[in-house]
Amino acid sequence: MKLWILIITTIILSFISLFIGAIDISISDLFDWNSDEAQIFIISRVPRLLAIILAGAGMSIAGLIMQALSRNKFVSPTTAGTLDAAKLGILISMLFITNVTYTQQIIFSFAFALLGTFIFMQILDRIKFKDAIFVPLIGIMYGNILSSITTFFAYEADLIQNISAWLMGSFTLIISGRYELLYVSIPAIVLAYLYANKFTVAGMGEEFAKNLGLSYKVILNLGLFLVAIISTTVVLTVGVIPFLGLIVPNIVSIYLGDNLRKIIPHTMLLGVVFLLICDIIGRVIIHPYEIPVNVTVAVIGSAIFLIMLLRGRAYAK
Repeated sequence: MKLWILIITTIILSFISLFIGAIDISISDLFDWNSDEAQIFIISRVPRLLAIILAGAGMSIAGLIMQALSRNKFVSPTTAGTLDAAKLGILISMLFITNVTYTQQIIFSFAFALLGTFIFMQILDRIKFKDAIFVPLIGIMYGNILSSITTFFAYEADLIQNISAWLMGSFTLIISGRYELLYVSIPAIVLAYLYANKFTVAGMGEEFAKNLGLSYKVILNLGLFLVAIISTTVVLTVGVIPFLGLIVPNIVSIYLGDNLRKIIPHTMLLGVVFLLICDIIGRVIIHPYEIPVNVTVAVIGSAIFLIMLLRGRAYAK
């Protein structure tokens, strides 16, 4: 898996993404910056592309960090309850704060995402039977419990439609001024790269990390912090995108191994490529209408996840 191939593929798919939509836009339309097509391109198409790139890169890196720290290839923000905890935080902010602001939603969502991920990691520490397939099933059940709690209280407070909006991962409503929160994931990705070697060591176990003089708890908490930050920005901006942080790191590690410093650029770009492909499929298949990206990601991602589960079971035998 060559890095230059991923870069070229990303550029090609990005170009295609810019010129696909309900309104046809050609390159010649962009020479007149006062035309409606040029304004749509600037206000909608470019922000949408940037949101896809940031969300794809961020969620893939978040999944990579979780898999390294949990020492399990089937763990991700989707299968560890991180995204479900973030949604619960959004609901809590709506229930207890009158006229809740966007900033307050960010704070609550981040706090619950961080807490939810930390609780899942603590659950892993206390599980004796850590089969590669058993762990993500625990995470899925844990996430479903959080999601059920969110749905119940949202229904009781007549907020079910508001919460349902967060479930639908889609770039349809992304325009200039509504995606900039995703830029927060950029420093998180940079930190992940800078601490990649330490995450790799921490993933070998607490005792091993301490023997090398590494502060295991500090690195663990930093990793969880980065995962929570990235997950929160994506959920609040785009919604829930399943499987992205699960399958992309696995595909990269199959070809390049588990050295985080080495595979972070590949993971980031492959996440962008995968999300661009899913988004383009959703926009083309019923043009001029659009299938939400979380649907196409779920269909393709679940098939790949099933293959990984069967592969993991065959390996275990």
